[in-house]
Amino acid sequence: MGRIDERLAELSITLTEPAAPAGAYVPAIVDGDHVLTSGQLPLVDGALPATGHVGAEVDPEQAQELARVCAINALAAIRSAIGDLDRVEQVVKVVGFVASAPDFTGQPGVINGASELLGEVFGSAGEHARSAVGVAALPLGAPVEVEVTVRVRS
Repeated sequence: MGRIDERLAELSITLTEPAAPAGAYVPAIVDGDHVLTSGQLPLVDGALPATGHVGAEVDPEQAQELARVCAINALAAIRSAIGDLDRVEQVVKVVGFVASAPDFTGQPGVINGASELLGEVFGSAGEHARSAVGVAALPLGAPVEVEVTVRVRS
C-alpha cells in the first residue's frame, strides 16, 4: 500500500473503478507527464445522489459535498490510467462546472469541495489553479461536474 493509498484509508475513502463513459471518450488519458480526466460526475454506485440546479433544487452545501465526490471519482480515473497515485507530483488544474439557478453566484464555494479533498489527499501537491463555472445544465441532470489535471513522474 502506497502513501496516497494510506492517506485515502485514513480519510475513509475507497476508490472504485471509474464509471463507464456515457459517450465516445475515456475517463482519463495520459499525455506525456500529465493525466487529464474527463468531466467526472458525482456518481455513487452508478447513480447520482441528487439532480437539479444549485440554488434551486440542490443547496450549496450538498453541492459542495457532491463536488468532493467528483474529485474522488477523478482520483479513481487517474489511478486507472497510471496504476499508482503515488506517481502524482502535483495537481495542476481543476475545472468545475455547476448547474446553477439563474441567480446563484456561489460556484467557487461549491467547487471548494473538490479542491479541499485534493488538498487533504496530496497536501501541498494538491494546490492547483482552478476555474469554477456556472452552466445551465449538466449531463444526466447532475448539479456538478469536475475535471482534474495532474502532473506525474515517469
